[in-house]
Amino acid sequence: MHAAAQTLAHSAVLCVNAPAMAVSGADGQLRGQSLHGFYRAGIRVLARMELRLGGIEPLPLQGALTSTAEARFVGAVRIPGDPDPDPALTVERLRHADGMETITVRNTGGRPARLPLEIALGTDLGLLADIAAGRRLADLPGQVQSAGLRWAGQGHSATVAARPSPHAVLAGAGMLRWELEVQPGARWSVELRTGFETSAPAALRPPIGRAQGVPLPWSEPEVRCDDSRVERLLPRSLGALGGLLLADADRPTDLYSASGVPWRFGLTAADALWAARLTLPLGTRLTSGTLRALARRQHPGSGSPGSPGQPSPGTSNASAAPSGPTSAAQGPWSRPEGLLPGGLRHGGPELPPSSTATEATLLFVTVLAEAWRWGLPEQEVAELLPAAERALAALRANVSDASGGFPTAGPGGFVTDLGRSAEERAARPLPARCEVQAQAYRAALHGAELLDAFGRPGAGEWRTWAAGLRERFREEFWIDDLSGGRPAAALAGPGRPLPTVAASLVHLLDLGLSADGAHHEGLLDREQTRTLAQRLAAPEFDCGWGLRTLSAKSPRFNPLGHRSGAVRVHETVLAVAGLAEAGFEREAGALLEGLLDASTHFEGRLPEMYAGEQRVADCPPVPHPAACRPAAVSAAAAVHLVLSLAGVRPDVPAGRVVVRPASTAPVGELELAGLRVAGEPFSVRVSRIGVAVVEEASSALQLGTR
Repeated sequence: MHAAAQTLAHSAVLCVNAPAMAVSGADGQLRGQSLHGFYRAGIRVLARMELRLGGIEPLPLQGALTSTAEARFVGAVRIPGDPDPDPALTVERLRHADGMETITVRNTGGRPARLPLEIALGTDLGLLADIAAGRRLADLPGQVQSAGLRWAGQGHSATVAARPSPHAVLAGAGMLRWELEVQPGARWSVELRTGFETSAPAALRPPIGRAQGVPLPWSEPEVRCDDSRVERLLPRSLGALGGLLLADADRPTDLYSASGVPWRFGLTAADALWAARLTLPLGTRLTSGTLRALARRQHPGSGSPGSPGQPSPGTSNASAAPSGPTSAAQGPWSRPEGLLPGGLRHGGPELPPSSTATEATLLFVTVLAEAWRWGLPEQEVAELLPAAERALAALRANVSDASGGFPTAGPGGFVTDLGRSAEERAARPLPARCEVQAQAYRAALHGAELLDAFGRPGAGEWRTWAAGLRERFREEFWIDDLSGGRPAAALAGPGRPLPTVAASLVHLLDLGLSADGAHHEGLLDREQTRTLAQRLAAPEFDCGWGLRTLSAKSPRFNPLGHRSGAVRVHETVLAVAGLAEAGFEREAGALLEGLLDASTHFEGRLPEMYAGEQRVADCPPVPHPAACRPAAVSAAAAVHLVLSLAGVRPDVPAGRVVVRPASTAPVGELELAGLRVAGEPFSVRVSRIGVAVVEEASSALQLGTR
């Protein structure tokens, strides 16, 4: 990634309304440099929109988001020759990500303002991926069109139209000009609309945004809390996630989330699944749309997902066929059967890259199972079950022994990259990552629950395999040391644990929702979990703003490293929820407090990550220059952070919901209304002493509390 682009990202004003976005500095000027511009579907529609009043750029006074999709910029201009030292003219720019901007000039002086307003426009119609890499094409020549300008090239065209029409259009200079006369106390406004057309074939059209008339795929909760940080964080996080919603053009109601802006403004299967899973308390519509969209992109497979030698019941071409294009990072449709799309993710300085295809494939099973517990209708679960079985088939192919059966003992059976064949794994062995074992273990148990509930074969074998994995993990992944021991971040082979101490260990605390509102038994035993909790709460990990991705004691620690020391919101939230569930509420509370404090410095919109610098009094957290803002996983994680404080754990198939909040009531009294369990409204209040009262729920549910 180009250094200049990275430098801009953390300080840019980013308006987002998928698949559109607008990027500028705090002065509001689009200067054509770095990422500046209006974008749609990965194309820079407009690169420059520079305003001058009387030949002078307005002095920037304020530039900030008013919502995820909109921003307001205010500047001031002194009238030339005016003896008054105060500026008489203010210029307000109201910008929307979709490409509309309203510019208003106000005269608060004592005499008329007669001066020209000029707006210089230009574009290269460049690709976002090229621009992010620092490649900048020359501006295209502009052509005069009615009330504005037009540019064409590379199979695309862009327009800017103004209302009222400009007094002059200078195509060669890309300039719109008005001769203004604004009386004292009066104002004058112009509206600019950016348009975009493409000649690409319909089959290659990118995803669309949430269409008009398609509702948000979640309920809109109401939160009242003693802690004002919580009341601000929830709605702003949902607003950020709402700006990232996409759909395939032929399935406009199947909404899913883009990964994040500006760098990953498209579908990443693992990130979309995390966003859907973490917002399940607000309903299952985002989950069902995401699962269906990914099932269409899954390699269909041909063998039995649930049990060897058996046909895959219910498999259909419709559920397996891809709909819409994939990104270049996802590659062609040559993946092993059952695998979801995904590339490699940087693993930090001490670990190999991780496979997002493996993460997504395993997470698919968990998300479907947990959505079923929250109330996803059984018919929808049954339609998606063949895709989950294919995902299980991909897992089975990775861990099966030479006879095709499940290994139950010995050093084998740990999960690596599901996308590699047995021959590739033998030729180039990869370490078995700790978090992948946790995800595979959880997927096996969730898969067994689904297979049992829907009368499919293979549930017993998956439970047996999961129990064997748990036993082997406790023996082979645990490192004894003077601090009491710790899990290995990865295992390079039998008896060869990698000593890295990374925050990816928090996935061992993410046990997954099971029957009767309980959670599955973890890969760690109780004493190992206690030791891990103490390690995560120590200063080597907790920087005061959240959880570092790598221990500060590591010689490779870098507070700005993606996987070598930065705080990733998602992992900190998993730690808070997992520690509280395991009974380590003090440790969870410390991380929660740091994350809520950080949210205030980011105006309630937590970025993907920020620096893992040690917290210092009266100093805010240091932004990360390349962090996505917003990012689907961090926005959904912030939502989950708030909703998990109520401890709502449903089992809709069993007609039961349990509410077990933290006994320490870390944010004081908390009221959450507008949640969804079994598709019906659900409201709960948690007192200042940690006692929960369910105030609204479906009459079909049996209620239970601590």
